[in-house]
Amino acid sequence: MAPLPNLSRLRFTDDLGLGTRSGPGRSVNKDGTFNVRRLGVPAFRSYELYHNLITMGGFRFLGLLFLGFLITNALFAAVYAGIGMDQFVRTGGNSPLDRGLDAFFFSAQTLTTVGYGHISPNSHLVSAVAALESLLGLLSFALATGLLYGRFSRPHAQMCFSRNGLVAPFRGSTAFMFRFVNRRSNQLIEVEATVVFTFLDVESGSRRFVTLALERSKINLFPTSWTVVHPIDEASPLFGLKDEDLRKAQAEFIVLIKAFDDTFAQSIYQRTSYTADEVLWGLRFKPMSTLRADGTMEMDVDLVGATEEAVEP
Repeated sequence: MAPLPNLSRLRFTDDLGLGTRSGPGRSVNKDGTFNVRRLGVPAFRSYELYHNLITMGGFRFLGLLFLGFLITNALFAAVYAGIGMDQFVRTGGNSPLDRGLDAFFFSAQTLTTVGYGHISPNSHLVSAVAALESLLGLLSFALATGLLYGRFSRPHAQMCFSRNGLVAPFRGSTAFMFRFVNRRSNQLIEVEATVVFTFLDVESGSRRFVTLALERSKINLFPTSWTVVHPIDEASPLFGLKDEDLRKAQAEFIVLIKAFDDTFAQSIYQRTSYTADEVLWGLRFKPMSTLRADGTMEMDVDLVGATEEAVEP
């Protein structure tokens, strides 16, 4: 494969942090995660516990809490049953099932500090175990509450990107562009976009990284959508390249979006990428917004990736 044209005068970034070794896969996945698999780390890492609990899915998190609740009560129920249910004041039956259920529900009432009163300790040993379980319950619920608060208070970027990047007509020439929109109703300000073009350099056998110059790299307000545009002029590393050139060079466009979330008063980030296979040529994005009769702008978020044939003026 011949080297890409028009690159000798460009200033490259030796390493974006992704490494210069090249493979057939992409560097950044569509969801923004890095295409890196780590080996040599233990299956359980205590230093990752908080991070995993904060970032895991909501249903999985609630399921884990419920499972922990069941296991804890089952363990203490086994302790109470081992001590003997005759050490309790209770009105239940004497079958193994009744005694086991009484032990389990006494544990649940003690752990949650509810204490309905139909079953109570009748010895110092049971009272001591119940006191220990009450302390454990207070600590565990405080921890669960803190985790829930951390999950809800952590700002989440919910930007929806177009499925494909486009090379479309732009001001008498062409440009590489993609579009994204904020799916949440929160207000984002000071939104910045960075696009890095990376490709395989056959001469050096390593990956090259070039930060693309954008028509506009920052917008102050973001109430609708933003089409990020890189004009393909003589100063562009894409000048003179065709679809097959990008595919042969295993080209990838790495996107980093930074914004300030006005609700949480914190900066948020989101990443994605477009490989050469995900770049469409000769199309343009369909309009997402329409102006209603009352002067309100109406935007269809589902059209963020909608395209149509580009007709040059």
